[in-house]
Amino acid sequence: MVGAAGPGGEEPKPYFFLSYAHTPKNHPKDRDPNVWVERFYRDLSAHVLALTSLPAGVPAGFMDQQMQPGEGWQERLSEALAYCRVFVPLYSPRYFLSEQCGREWFVFSQRAAHHQARSNSGSPVNGIVPALWVPVPTRQLPQPAERLQFNHATFGDDYADEGFYGLIKLRYLRDQYERAVYLLAKRIVSVAEQTLIADGDPHQNYGAMPSAFGPPGAPRELQVSVLACCRTDRPEDRGEDCYGTHARDWNPFHPRSSRPLADHAVDLARNLDYVVRVREFETDPKQLLIDDGAPPEAPALLLLDRWALDRPDRRELVRRIYAQDRPWVSVMDPWNREDPESPSRESELRRLTDAALTPPAGVRGGHRSAGMTTLEAFSRELPIAVRAASRGYAEHAPTYPPAGQHQRLPKVLPSGVGYGAGVPVQRTADTDESQGNAEPAEDSTT
Repeated sequence: MVGAAGPGGEEPKPYFFLSYAHTPKNHPKDRDPNVWVERFYRDLSAHVLALTSLPAGVPAGFMDQQMQPGEGWQERLSEALAYCRVFVPLYSPRYFLSEQCGREWFVFSQRAAHHQARSNSGSPVNGIVPALWVPVPTRQLPQPAERLQFNHATFGDDYADEGFYGLIKLRYLRDQYERAVYLLAKRIVSVAEQTLIADGDPHQNYGAMPSAFGPPGAPRELQVSVLACCRTDRPEDRGEDCYGTHARDWNPFHPRSSRPLADHAVDLARNLDYVVRVREFETDPKQLLIDDGAPPEAPALLLLDRWALDRPDRRELVRRIYAQDRPWVSVMDPWNREDPESPSRESELRRLTDAALTPPAGVRGGHRSAGMTTLEAFSRELPIAVRAASRGYAEHAPTYPPAGQHQRLPKVLPSGVGYGAGVPVQRTADTDESQGNAEPAEDSTT
């Protein structure tokens, strides 16, 4: 196995990216508690180096304590997430309350989704190997983590019960610690060899990325509706390459993308901690065309094929979305200019679409994302469209989530440190410019 480097060979790729939540000090004079994570990281990196043929200068892993004071941390994180081969989230209750950890997870997952869209393989692409710092009950996991269904007991029952923090702190479990770290390293190497994920964009705006973890509470729902042609009802001057048997088979970025746009949108929305349902708008328009004053069931995205608006009846369906206030519906109408059939109809279809999506005077239309010309542009815009639909839904829907559904994690930990919207966040090592690098002392706990 050969280590890889960034563009032009300038920056070596880290083999794995360790994503973890910083633990704050109880008292300013206390030793930095995160030195135990650093100890674990060094042990894991040593095993990965031993199990691979990484050449000199290629780092086995990346963790943010490696960054120097004054270094552009967002740029360094973006580069590491764009080039790493495996993403290793270090689970703890604090991890799933961290905005930064959620952002790291989303950036890597988005990269995997893009790779999946461009590959012809039907098998899912992941590249995430979770590790337990402190065990977290399954019911408290957000959807992106719950879907991994990783059996931690394969690294040992003591590890599954205590996590790496318990193994490293308790002397009598030191052998189990060494075994679990070694098995995790083997798993990382195995996944890296079997899952080759294409590089991401190292220059993306990391600070603008959303978190993969939604607010504490019941799982959030999102409705994705598709209004598009299929092979049997497309315009006469439109080829069939971008279409299938059903509207949801629409793939406007063919041949660069091998997947329907709805499937790609579902992957991205799931990475934002949503439970997603997909419908074809023409056969089931009720969710978007509520006319009886009833509250909406969920925020919604409408994926709109402009070619479908060649038919007047479809234009009328779209017009009805903006005829009344429906701010819980975001419309996304991409337009692939690389499609050879696009130039001849672009102006006409844009005019028809604009007319259908212009609300009457005094009516507040929903969010619209128009003219996304690449799959990457669509992916960048989707979180914005989802956020706008969710805001509109919160304004019009009844109390959500329904009473009785399980809660995931509190917004305030027992220590008093808060995370999430509206909760003051105690300054921790997440925002410090530098980290302590002291070697942890042996713990005498038995």
